[in-house]
Amino acid sequence: MAEGRRSGAAGGVDAVGRAVFGSREGELTSGGRATGRFVRLLPALLIIGGLVFDALSPPNFSAVPLFVAAPLIAAPFFSRSRTVRTGIASVVSVTVMRLSDGTSTQVVPVIEMVTVLTAAALALVINGVVRRGNEQLASARVIAETAMRAVLPTPAERIGGLQVAARYEAAQADEFVGGDLYAVADTPYGVRVVVGDVRGKGLDAVEAVAVIIGAFREAAEQERSLEGVAQRLERALAREETRRYGLDAMEGFITAVLAEIPPGAATVRLVNRGHPEPILLHADGALEVLAPSVPALPLGMDLGVWPDRADAWEMPPGATLLAFTDGLSEARDANGVFYDPATRLRGRIFPGPEELLSALTDDVRLHTGGHATDDMALIAVGRPAEGQPVRRTTVKIVGRGDQDAAH
Repeated sequence: MAEGRRSGAAGGVDAVGRAVFGSREGELTSGGRATGRFVRLLPALLIIGGLVFDALSPPNFSAVPLFVAAPLIAAPFFSRSRTVRTGIASVVSVTVMRLSDGTSTQVVPVIEMVTVLTAAALALVINGVVRRGNEQLASARVIAETAMRAVLPTPAERIGGLQVAARYEAAQADEFVGGDLYAVADTPYGVRVVVGDVRGKGLDAVEAVAVIIGAFREAAEQERSLEGVAQRLERALAREETRRYGLDAMEGFITAVLAEIPPGAATVRLVNRGHPEPILLHADGALEVLAPSVPALPLGMDLGVWPDRADAWEMPPGATLLAFTDGLSEARDANGVFYDPATRLRGRIFPGPEELLSALTDDVRLHTGGHATDDMALIAVGRPAEGQPVRRTTVKIVGRGDQDAAH
C-alpha cells in the first residue's frame, strides 16, 4: 500500500506541475516582488507538500487540509482560470492518492474528496468577489485621477516667454487624491503662480483645492497687485466657510505662496502665507532661499487682519524659480533626517525647469528610499538665458500614472 501511495504521489506531482506551474497567467494583484513570487508558488507548494506528506506518513494521517488550503489561497490573488486549475489539481491529487491506495470507496476518503471539491467551489466564489472589488477600486482610482487632472492640469511648457514645468508626486503609487496644488496664469501683470497645500487629504481636500485654484485664476487676471490676489483667495475661503457653516469642512487652512514675474522686468515678487520658502536658482549654480520679510499666517486662519506684503528679488536671465509643498522639505530618510532642497541643489546647473524637477524627484526618492509619507507639488519657472533656443521636451508626470505629454 505504501508503494501505491508513493506512485500516486509521483503522478500527482506531475499533474500539479502541469496544472499550476504550466502557465504564468493571472499575476498577483498586490505585494512586493519577493512576496509575490512566494504567494505565486504557495498553492503548488501546498499541493506538492500534501502529496509528499501522504506518501511518507502512516495511513491514519491525512494531508487533506493542505489540498483544501491551496485553492482558497489562490482565489484572492490569481485569475479565475488559474484558480480553477489549482482547484482541479487539488481534486485530482486527492483522487489519485485514494485510487492508488485502494481506499477511494471508503467513507473517510469520500468525505475528504467532497471537502476538497467544496473548497475548490468556494475558491471560485471568493475569486469572483475579489475580482469585482478590484474592478470597483480601479474605477474609483480612474475617477480620482481624472478629478485631479481636471483640477491640476499640466501647464504649457512656455507661458509668457518663460519656461514652466510642474509635477504632482503622490506619496502612494496608486493615490491620486490629495491637497497639494499649483497653478500658472499668463496675465496682463505678468506670469503669476500659486503653490499651496491644504491641510488634509481626500475628496474634501480636492474640493478645497478647486476653490483656491478657481479663485486664483479669476483674481490673477483682475487684481493689479499680488497682495490683491492673496486677499481674493482669503475672501473665497471665507465665502466657502459661510456656505459650509464652518471652515473645518474645508480642511481648516491652506499654506500658499504666490509669485509674480512681471513682463520686461528681471524680478520676481512673492507673497508667502505660511508656506515653505521658494528657491531661486541662478545660471551659475548659486541659489537664494526667498524668505519673506514679514512672516504671515496661512490662508483661512481667521485670527485677525494680516495685511499681505510682497517681497521682490532680482531674477536675471537663466534663473529658475522653484516652489514646492512641504512633502519635499519634510521628506525623511531612514534616520529621520529631513530633505534640504537648498543644500542638495546648491552648485548644480540644470538645462531647464523640466530637468530640474526630474533630478529633484529622483533625489528625493533616493533620500527616502522610495518611502515618502506625504504628497508633494512642485513647479519651476525659468527665465531663458539670452539667446537660448526654444526646446521641445516630453513632460513626465510622476505619481499620477505613466502619461507622457509631448509639447
